[in-house]
This record gives sequence, C-alpha cells and structure tokens, in this order.
Amino acid sequence: MRIGIVCYPTYGGSGVLATELGKALADKGHMVHFITYQQPVRLNAFHANIYYHEVQVPTYPLFDFPPYESALSSTMVDVILNQKLDLLHVHYAIPHASTAYMAKQIVSKQGRVVPFITTLHGTDITLVGKDKTYAPVVTFSINESDAITAVSENLRDETYKYFQIEKDISVIYNFVDTQRFRRREMPHFRNAIAPNGEKILLHVSNFRKVKRVPDVVKVFAKVREKIPAKLLLVGDGPDRPSIECLCRDLGICEDVRFVGKQEQLEDVMSISDLFLLPSDYESFGLAALEAMAAQVPVISSNAGGLPEINIPGQTGYMSDVGDVDGMAANALKLLQDDELLAKVRKGALTQALRFHIDNIIPQYEALYEQVLQQQALQQAQLH
Repeated sequence: MRIGIVCYPTYGGSGVLATELGKALADKGHMVHFITYQQPVRLNAFHANIYYHEVQVPTYPLFDFPPYESALSSTMVDVILNQKLDLLHVHYAIPHASTAYMAKQIVSKQGRVVPFITTLHGTDITLVGKDKTYAPVVTFSINESDAITAVSENLRDETYKYFQIEKDISVIYNFVDTQRFRRREMPHFRNAIAPNGEKILLHVSNFRKVKRVPDVVKVFAKVREKIPAKLLLVGDGPDRPSIECLCRDLGICEDVRFVGKQEQLEDVMSISDLFLLPSDYESFGLAALEAMAAQVPVISSNAGGLPEINIPGQTGYMSDVGDVDGMAANALKLLQDDELLAKVRKGALTQALRFHIDNIIPQYEALYEQVLQQQALQQAQLH
C-alpha cells in the first residue's frame, strides 16, 4: 500500500506513535509518505520505503497567523496525486482530520478517491477538542473520517461522551518496540548518575501542567528522605522554571538532573529503577509502556487510560491524582524490597510484551484493508 501519514513531528505521544507506525509499515514493504511541517524526531535514519514531504507555509503581511491548515491540505493533495496514495492516516484530530477532509474533497474533483483514517490520541479530544472554538469542526471531521481509532478504551469512551460521534471507534492500543527498549547493563552510565549506588527515579514528559511534574519532584523528595536517590527529568516545557524553583525550595537540587529532550530514551530507562507518571490525565501512557519494556516499574496516577496498562502489584502501583504521599509510599515499598522489585520488573516486561509492535501493526494493516475494500465496494455501486 501507499500510505500518507500526517502527524505532529514533536516528542509528544501522537508524533512518536505515528512515526514508529510508519517505520514499521515501511519495514513490511509498504510505501510510507510522512506529511508535516518538519522532519519527525524519531524519523532519524534512511529507509528506502519512507518519504518525507515538508509543508511549506508562506508568510504574507496580510496574515497575522500563517494559514497552516490550507498549506497542509494543499501538500496532501500534491502528495496524493503525484505519489498515487491509497489512503491517508492522520494522527491527532486537530487540525489533521479537517485538512484531510478538505484534501479528500479536492482530489475527488479530479477523479481520485482517497479515504482517510483518523487516530485520536488524547488532548485533541479531552482538552483542545472540547473548546467551543474547535468542537464543531472536530466533531464534523471525525464523523467524516472513513475510519476512527483511539489508543485506549478510556479515550474512546471520552470521545463518545463529549462529542456527537455517529461512527464506530476502534481501539488499537499504542505499541512498543520491546527489542529497542530492552534493559541493557550500562554500569558506567549508571555510575555517572548515581556514583554511590543511589536509586534512580525517572520522569519523561513535555513539562505541561497536565503532567504534574511538581508532584514528581515532591514524591522524589519524600523518597530521598528515606533512602539515597537521584531523579532524572527528561524533556522540557513551560513548567520547567517553576519546577527548578521547587527543587531549590526543597533543597534537593544536587540530586535532580534536568537532562532535556533525549532521543535515546532506551539508554536512560536502562539505568532507572522507577518511572514516575502522576498525570492529571493520560489517554494511554506510552512513556510508561516504554519504561515497562526496560523492566522499570511505574508509579502513576489512576487517570485516563493508565489502568489499562499499569497493573497494581504486577507492573507498579497507582494512586489518586495528587496523592503524593501514596505515590511516595508505593515507591519506597518497591525500592526497599529487592525481592518485590525484581518480581515487579519481570511483570512490567511481561505486560510490555503484550503491546509489542508486532502484535499491533497487523491491526492497522487489517483496518487499512477493510477501509480500502469498503471504498472499492462503494465505487462499484456508484458505477
């Protein structure tokens, strides 16, 4: 198949999932065309079956805001017609579903029928999409999609709850490459972070309020009161200045490292003992799943789709959102009991294997085939 993938090219979960999906499809022989405004961060190696099309957005004095949606639709049209795409798969509803609808209408006037699939990832539904500024367009473009998927049952249910969706939403879970994220022994790296054998706690996010990174720091401070420990904060975002101030106020700066955005997350996870994810909401929790693949137990909130992957006592523990004391207690329960920690590490890997990329990709391929067959049947009926 010739597949166009439209996504945000950043470190967020939707962009990561879309890029890894495209790479996996290319490995299976499909021709994959990424369409976005810059090269996706995980599209970092040459592949004969992968193409990248950059959306150019011209600026004119007339526009206070460059019309990205129009430029994106035009680029989609160009790629569909010149690369003879079979379908589009757009990730994150805003603005990708609406621009895909527009592109589909444009090429239909030239005799090309190209279906599009929309995958919902989280804040496009639970936060941004609810805004009355966007809600009518989001609802319309989702309903106009030829197929809809969500990355968790929770996100599917939230979508039905807040939008008038007239079509079935298929749940196809996020996935992980367990070979890439397998735990490796890296004693020199670990000793550089924890030279005296301290436990290493890890958090990875975009440092937005929904991630509750201050709670990560507070949980760590309570753990550090009981045992020697280090905290690695991977990522960056708007809350970083306030988080740095909190570390100074708590007097823990010497044991906290802000390491910025990291492409080789598997190395950082291989030296970590616990992963902290106290978010207000996670549609799925891809970073937590990647940690599990590296045998890192997860201490998380019980929000959104996290209960679908984090099994208490098997892969880690969950607490209510904001329950810093409970999360710290669960962290210490694991870190102070080597036998329990080893058991939960094995459980985390077992859970990650259920979401192995090889188990999920065929579900997308089957959906693509189904959509194309339905499209062919509709065309036959018209003629």
